[in-house]
Amino acid sequence: MDHTLVTTSIALEGYKVTKQLGLVRGVTVRSRSALGNIAGGFQSLFGGRLSIYVELCENTREEAYQLMIQHAQVMGANAVINMRYDANEIMQGITEVLAYGTAVVVEPA
Repeated sequence: MDHTLVTTSIALEGYKVTKQLGLVRGVTVRSRSALGNIAGGFQSLFGGRLSIYVELCENTREEAYQLMIQHAQVMGANAVINMRYDANEIMQGITEVLAYGTAVVVEPA
């Protein structure tokens, strides 16, 4: 297996867990620039999808996810089970996003 498998389930179908390595996480903190906030505010005047903020959220989650995978690989894992996201507003306009799960070693069942 040359990549890290990730699931939100407590098991990975078709694989058996041979070793649990513990909690892994990836944390990032982001804010939108002043110009981005102006553009987002302008988009909100017309309603609908706020693409400026959707892009920020997607990029932030992806960064936290990749950091979590890197943490798992450093620990020797080839999979992460029970993966979750969490987000908290640290202060207005600044958000922390956390991706976390349990790092495990799996092999085909």
